[in-house]
Amino acid sequence: MPPTRLRPTASFATSAVLVGDPGRALLLAQELLEQPKMSNHARGLWGYSGQDDDGIELTIQSTGMGGPSAALVLADLDQLGVERVVRVGSCAAAGRGGELLLVERALAGSGSASAFGLAEGEAALPDPQLTERLGLALGEGACRGVVASFDAPRHPADLPPGADAADMQTAAVLAQAKQLGIAAAATLVVVEGEGGAAIDDVARDDAAKRAGRAAANALLTLD
Repeated sequence: MPPTRLRPTASFATSAVLVGDPGRALLLAQELLEQPKMSNHARGLWGYSGQDDDGIELTIQSTGMGGPSAALVLADLDQLGVERVVRVGSCAAAGRGGELLLVERALAGSGSASAFGLAEGEAALPDPQLTERLGLALGEGACRGVVASFDAPRHPADLPPGADAADMQTAAVLAQAKQLGIAAAATLVVVEGEGGAAIDDVARDDAAKRAGRAAANALLTLD
């Protein structure tokens, strides 16, 4: 049965880096892949597949905005044979802009969380082995923490107890991946700090490239 939303124009790898923004998918495809081929352009969900410097296959796939979109794309990726994913996303946090956060838990906010089998405040957990590899690849410059995922943007000052950052996808990605039997982990770029100031596009892209390289390393060295 063909996937519902994605329309493959090239083969998909078993390992994939997931990003929300189609522009970030292109950025990371150019950064991580040799001669990337567009593997999907349907619905504006740009995806690219190719080989890294060592000749290992990797897919970079955009998921759109918000948890519901990400969960739908992940279900299609499961049909296309994807076995492990790392989300490279954005978050608002109390830390400095441009920092990278390794997600240890993702708390479900209200709204669509129940569609992913999570009650409000319940945590979705990443795959431990993939998260360990991702932490090693990120190095000492990254911090570890808990993200709370909501259906709408949330200011760092309004985080629930126990959360270090807020985003709109990670809980859905981790919960849906668990239901599908896909190994999943996540690292997030802090694009908005506690004072509310957003980092500029250059800093955002530089941080995304660092996160993308770490994600590819974790995915492609996983036993």
